[in-house]
Amino acid sequence: MSEQPQTTDLSRVHMVGIGGAGMSGIARILLDRGYQVSGSDMKESRSIMALRAAGAQIQVGHAAENLRLLGEMPTVVVTSFAAIPQDNPELVGAREAGIPVLRRSDILALLLQDRRAFLLAGTHGKTSTTSMAVAALQAAGQDPSFAIGGQLNRAGTNAHNGTGEIFVAEADESDGSFLSYSPEIAVVTNIEPDHLDYFKTEAAYREVFEKFAHRIVPGGFLVACLDDPGSAALAEKLIAGAEAGEPLPFSVVGYGTAEACDAHSSVPPAAIIESTEVTAEGTVSALRLTEAVNGAAQQGAGKGAGTYSLRVAIPGIHMVLNATAAVLGSALLGADVEKVIAGIGGFDGVRRRFEYHGTRRDVEVYDDYAHHPTEVAAVLSAARQRVEARGGRIVAVFQPHLYSRTINFADEFAEALSLADQVVLLDIFGAREEPVEGVDSRIIGDKIDASTECVFEPDFSRVAGVVAGLVQRGDMVLTIGAGTVTMLADEILLELDRGDRG
Repeated sequence: MSEQPQTTDLSRVHMVGIGGAGMSGIARILLDRGYQVSGSDMKESRSIMALRAAGAQIQVGHAAENLRLLGEMPTVVVTSFAAIPQDNPELVGAREAGIPVLRRSDILALLLQDRRAFLLAGTHGKTSTTSMAVAALQAAGQDPSFAIGGQLNRAGTNAHNGTGEIFVAEADESDGSFLSYSPEIAVVTNIEPDHLDYFKTEAAYREVFEKFAHRIVPGGFLVACLDDPGSAALAEKLIAGAEAGEPLPFSVVGYGTAEACDAHSSVPPAAIIESTEVTAEGTVSALRLTEAVNGAAQQGAGKGAGTYSLRVAIPGIHMVLNATAAVLGSALLGADVEKVIAGIGGFDGVRRRFEYHGTRRDVEVYDDYAHHPTEVAAVLSAARQRVEARGGRIVAVFQPHLYSRTINFADEFAEALSLADQVVLLDIFGAREEPVEGVDSRIIGDKIDASTECVFEPDFSRVAGVVAGLVQRGDMVLTIGAGTVTMLADEILLELDRGDRG
């Protein structure tokens, strides 16, 4: 556990693992608010170079002397407990010196104080939905602070210290640390078992979302996706408890397709997707906001209930649902809905979320961070919508992330990858985990449907060439996973270039 005192002095903050997506965003906001920031990481990165340019003192490599990068010892040390071992010399040195060692979530909780917290939680879709919410609020004339697990394509950043009263952030459930937050708006996109290396059981994983809901401030909103069974079950349980004599200090509302809203009628629907059409410009939906948003809209002098045309440029029904959550949360905070929807229409994505890298030999190459079976299925389904018009095939280049996740979800990964026409399987990216004897990606590949061709290529240096040799004109290549597979998208384009020249 972290050692957060009653009052935390942020005047000098040292961050161990400062280059990570979440940590670098917190560092950026601390610098913008005038605090001194130092840190360390194992390798150079664009994030580290940007933070140095903003005034942070950063050392590559971990050593106890890094604690004095600011000329004197820090007032607090911050780390990601999942990624950094507790015998790290900087953490050991801080504890020996009596310096508080906090989690990233503890610092984010402090930064959220005195702001209207709009938090996005769920097993999947947090980064995309958070990013859409930021784009929506900015289009509505707000200047929200935000902290996102990926970089906005247009803004080129993952964090911002805004002048407005709203703070939009991802609420990461992976180690229960989102229980540090007290949101006004809490969106739950979905709840599906994950991070079982930490939670051990599915029941414990689902329970932490219920605890998170009870962190919502009085007068706030839980916004639940009714197309997801886990999220819908949470909303129904909270409402049933309130009806049985356990009153809630916050409201529970739902969003989703018309069919899902009808199926979960005990949850008041606030945003209903009445129809959806795939066009050349993206997915266009008729979105009806109900009377649930009117009070908030009137407070913000915005336009509330009504039916709107919502365009989402990024393919897939999962992205329409994410956009709906962003619209609804923004409306409940009083933003003008028409401006919010215009902002969603102009949203061009987040790095590593169905990110287009280029086209060579009439083969499109995309990269995606998906690392859970449901995420993989969603991105491949979205790709199918796009590739069918081209008459091509989907070639999925997949790198499993974590041995524990691969073992727990081998069947589900195989089912998801069977949505592709061709699969190239890399070896497992272990990240923080040690290899497990006898376990490799073939425990997935052996279960992929026979109609999907599958190649296992454990030699990372050979993968780009293998893919270039497999593809045909009109195909779409998707590099998928949370590890080093992202580096292959551009390598595949280079291999296709070489083929052209040959």
